Amino acid sequence: MTTHAPQTASRAAQSVTLPASLDEAVAALTAMPAAVPVAGGTDLMAAVNKGQLRPAGLVGLSRINEIRGWQYQDGHALLGAGLTHARMGRPDFAALIPALAAASRAAGPPQIRNAGTLGGNIVTAAPTGDSLPVLAALEADLVVLGPLGSREIPVSHLLAGRDLLAPGELVGFVRVPLLHAPQVFLKATGRTGPARATASVAVVLDPARRGVRCAVGAVAPMPLRPLEAERWIASLVDWDNDRELAPEALAAFGEYVAAACIPDPPGDEQLPPAVLHLRRTVAALARRALGRALA
Repeated sequence: MTTHAPQTASRAAQSVTLPASLDEAVAALTAMPAAVPVAGGTDLMAAVNKGQLRPAGLVGLSRINEIRGWQYQDGHALLGAGLTHARMGRPDFAALIPALAAASRAAGPPQIRNAGTLGGNIVTAAPTGDSLPVLAALEADLVVLGPLGSREIPVSHLLAGRDLLAPGELVGFVRVPLLHAPQVFLKATGRTGPARATASVAVVLDPARRGVRCAVGAVAPMPLRPLEAERWIASLVDWDNDRELAPEALAAFGEYVAAACIPDPPGDEQLPPAVLHLRRTVAALARRALGRALA
């Protein structure tokens, strides 16, 4: 949360609470289920200022230190939902989860990266959220805290609307497996410089399971996993040696991913030129991302 957020929010909300711990935050949300938790506020405050949202109250999370870092747990990284994009873009975090660091560095201009948080990117669930395809490819889980205790749900379930947050609940942590293998995030935008993605692709290698995971963002309401393309390309990788693939295989993977995410229309219909261009963009991103990961 920025230092000016409480004053801005107070014009649109009846109350602003600033808890110092997750337990206090859950208690505040339980006491006022219509209140909205806010950290960086980059999306929420924009909606408030545009008149699209009028929360009954705000529960600020900026003073909760336990969600602003990370810890190691059973071969996973437990990431605090309050981690900012700027913090995740630093070299020490990049050594831990390279694709998430790359997505964080691409999340927007400095003022957005300094304020916006991992948890906010997830809960807002905007199709163009840069961290979302990475978390989908990593098969990350959310640690959700609420009045009945804590529970874990896959990130993909929340994004697909299969398991929504109940009143009084908030995302406290994101549990990400540490694969110790190459991973790449790439995105295309409509202009130079920081901008929202028109398409994005995350590719993650999982040598222990001899798997390739891929997720495509911004082309649908939630990240898409082309599972058949993943299985096909993983079967071609020589996992015991240099993992190198021929350019033709990389190109075929890109086309496979793009066709799975943006399929042909039924019958004799043709894709509109703009959609066809988007599909070509996805194919190019997937091909390049896999090539870089295998290199």
